[in-house]
Formats: sequence, structure tokens, C-alpha cells
Amino acid sequence: MSFVTLQERINTLQNPTVVGLDPDLQHIPPQILEKHIAELGENLDAAARAVIEFNMNLIEALHDIVPAVKPQAAYYEILGAHGIQALKLTCDYARSKGMYVIIDAKRGDIGSVAETYSEAYLGTIKVGSAEYAPFNADALTVNTYLGSDGIKPFIDTAKKHDKAIFALVKTSNPSSGEIQDKMVNKPPIHLYQAVGEMLEDISDDTIDKNGYTCAGAVVGATYPEELSRLRKKLKHTFFLVPGYGAQGGTAENVKGAFDENGNGAIINSSRGIIAAWKKENAHYADAARKEALSMRDELRKVLDL
Repeated sequence: MSFVTLQERINTLQNPTVVGLDPDLQHIPPQILEKHIAELGENLDAAARAVIEFNMNLIEALHDIVPAVKPQAAYYEILGAHGIQALKLTCDYARSKGMYVIIDAKRGDIGSVAETYSEAYLGTIKVGSAEYAPFNADALTVNTYLGSDGIKPFIDTAKKHDKAIFALVKTSNPSSGEIQDKMVNKPPIHLYQAVGEMLEDISDDTIDKNGYTCAGAVVGATYPEELSRLRKKLKHTFFLVPGYGAQGGTAENVKGAFDENGNGAIINSSRGIIAAWKKENAHYADAARKEALSMRDELRKVLDL
């Protein structure tokens, strides 16, 4: 299963981190965008080409120390068709370098629409007798809060193509508790816990050799107590943990995301790595590598790797 591949990559590099490729144009060194504008004009094509150059150089600098990348779809969609092409090229290049690719699109719907979303990112489409994988990501983030019929189509596609999903459970944003911390059920539990348990229940036929289903959970580093609580409850759920670095999460905060063997979680940093050049007198790829190594080493200390 897909999470077996991810865990193997983490173990090989001794580094449970994923870099969020969120190429806001403000995070790209101005000379890159200026170069493409000089060639193509001030248009979306120039911006998308700047994104591609930025991402590919980051991937080149990071692939031997970081097991995975997580492109955030919004930063590509804002550039229209050119941005979608940039997302596709980014995914393909990362996979060619052996990296695990998580597309962060937080898709959510039901029925045939959910099936189509899931096939677009994780599966294939037939055009006549030919079959194509539009993005061929290894995993996709999914919005859980439509209920089980909004999740099952994504799980079915993941099973069919040996892929995975990360579903929102306890997110890292400050207002997440307005909904996710509500008490439900009898005896009462937090809504985020009920969602996590539902996620594990509806994917329990996909448990891999490491003990994890194909349906992972997004659980924020900014809520370490809840993170530890969910790890104890959700024995078969792989965690994607955002909120490290720029959002305030620390290595100590995320320790509770891992199981007793130090497995079962991957920690995301986006701006803290890709925009590290803003505080370093260095090339952006070199600055990103330095920051990624620092994050790796901090996690290794906490996890005794």
C-alpha cells in the first residue's frame, strides 16, 4: 500500500518530514520571476514558469534528505491553466527523484463528483483505448466533514490504484475548535475524535503490513495534547501533521504523533523551508536545504533516530 512506500522512504532517509511546495509569488526570489517576465511579459505563463523553475530547483536540493513533497493546489490554480500544468510538472519531477507526492487540495464531495476528484488526483481516465493518470499523486488531502459518503469514494480509488488519502480530523488553524471540538455522541467525545474513529472504521479493510489503513488523518502540530490523544486512539491511522515551524509547532509538539516504534507520521513545513532564503544570505535552494536539515535534526533528537 501507499503508506508502506512512504514509511520505507522515511526510514531510508531517517527523516519523517514533508516539504510543502506552496509557491506564493512572494516566496519566489524576484529575479526568477523577472527573468520569465522579460521573456514572456507580465502574464500567468511567466508566473507559472517561475514556479516550475523554483520548484524543480528546490526538489533537486531536497530529494536526498526529504522523503516527500506536498504541493498546495491553490497556489497553482490561481495561475489558471498554466498553473495546473506547473502542478503536473512539479509532481512528475518530484516522483522522478524518488519523492512521495501528496497533493494538498482538500477535495470533498459525494457520489460521482467525489469519484471524479479522486480519479483526477489519484487515478486514471480513459480516452478511447488510452489510459492516463492526470496527476498521479501518491496521496491527496480530503475534507472529511461531509461524512462517510464524502470519504468512501476517495478510499475506493485509493484501494484501486494503491494510493492513499489524508483526511481532515483536527486541523492546525486557530478556529478549528469552533466546530471540531464540539462534544458529540454518548458518552460524549469531541467531534474530531468521532471523525477520526469513523475514518478508521470505514477503511479497516485496507490495513497494510505496518498496521496502517490507506486513510490517513491531518492532525495539527499546534494542538499537541489532541495530537497525542488521537495517536493513542487511532492505532491504524497514519498522520500528516501541519503547523510545524512558521505556524508555531515544534519538534517537541509533534512527538506524540508517532507510534511506539517512531513510525506512522510525517511532519510538514512549508514557508519555513521554501522561504528560508528571505532570512539567509544564500541561494534559495541552499537556504531551503539548510532549513530542511535543521528540521530533520531537531526531529531526530526528539524521536531518538
